Amino acid sequence: MTTDTLNPPITDTDALIADMGVRARTAAKRLAVATTTEKAAALRAAAQQLRGEAPAILAANAHDMDAGRANGLSAAMLDRLRLDTARLNGIADAVEAVAALPDPVGAEIDRSTRPNGIELARVRVPLGVIGIIYESRPNVTADAAALGLMSSNAVILRGGSEAIHSNRAIHAALVAGLAESGLPTDAIQLVPTQDRAAVGALLRAQGLIDIIIPRGGKGLVARVQDEARVPVLAHLDGICHTYIDGAADAEIAVALAVNAKMRRTGICGATETILIDRAYQGPRAIIDALITAGCEVRGDKAIAAVSPHVTLADASDWDSEYLDAIVSIAQVDGIDGALAHIDRHSSRHTDAIVTEDRVIAGRFLAEVDSAIVMHNASTQFADGGEFGLGAEIGIATGRLHARGPVALEGLTTYKWLVRGTGQVRP
Repeated sequence: MTTDTLNPPITDTDALIADMGVRARTAAKRLAVATTTEKAAALRAAAQQLRGEAPAILAANAHDMDAGRANGLSAAMLDRLRLDTARLNGIADAVEAVAALPDPVGAEIDRSTRPNGIELARVRVPLGVIGIIYESRPNVTADAAALGLMSSNAVILRGGSEAIHSNRAIHAALVAGLAESGLPTDAIQLVPTQDRAAVGALLRAQGLIDIIIPRGGKGLVARVQDEARVPVLAHLDGICHTYIDGAADAEIAVALAVNAKMRRTGICGATETILIDRAYQGPRAIIDALITAGCEVRGDKAIAAVSPHVTLADASDWDSEYLDAIVSIAQVDGIDGALAHIDRHSSRHTDAIVTEDRVIAGRFLAEVDSAIVMHNASTQFADGGEFGLGAEIGIATGRLHARGPVALEGLTTYKWLVRGTGQVRP
């Protein structure tokens, strides 16, 4: 493939996005009345196409990986970009898992009867057309498409240039599954250019796109929030904390600290800062285990005094999303010190406590204002699949509409159904 065929010249990006939006809205109307059986069949067909096209998808990804190395992508970015047989099978499995989930569309949230006999009900309905702008992770193409389809939303996808070959190969497989099932292929569209002007056109597409979901670094999210003229469901950075309380089990503390940081360092649920209660007796074991696992440790003065292998942290470390084998560690004065540190530095994504004291755990769960708060579990579980949601379109860190892993329910809104028997208002 040549660069020109992959990134064809677009003279009018506003017209391109407008045309995609009109086609997406037509597709969304069809999806709004599609049955659960139809949508599930389309997703199963798409998953089968992903498996059948594995050689082509992996070859496309190898092209992206070569380009990424040549362009100096970081190890974390390359890890997000990389596909292999196991990861591609996992993507197909996630699509099938979404097909097996309860369909939220039409589900009744609540019902009541007014004193005058009017019956009220709230039922879930699709958002409509969703624009999704994301970087470097080709699995988002399939996850977003699957969640959009099962929640009866049409999606317009704009992936990053780092994954251009991978995204197009995955998109082609998904569209083939839609065509096989008889649902409109315009329900899943991929912006055919990497021209940055197309992003601006998406952000200005009022009346055609109902919501924008950015999934990427601070620069992308900041641009979307600054320029969007349609609602935004933001996925911010993951400055996640694990607090080791004085009453933590030592074996559990070491295992969770290492897993939370090192299982996959390039995901947003990776712990970036570990807080250790001054009353905890085993900080050296945690530090040594992290170093043995290949992690660079940056600590405050108290932690640096524990081990000669610790680099002294500076002020920026407490606000850093490393997405790498680096962790910052600070000693704090119990639960109050941990809560104060998290309040100052957390991105409100995921924060965890390790303790056997249920009273202390209860305080942490109640007082930490993050989308996900955990007790005695690795922050790496901050994932829609692990929450039983099949997949996720992102982890929302705000407070409106949806929070935490955004999956099927988060891609719906509701409408009121009012049923009367001829009542008139006095």
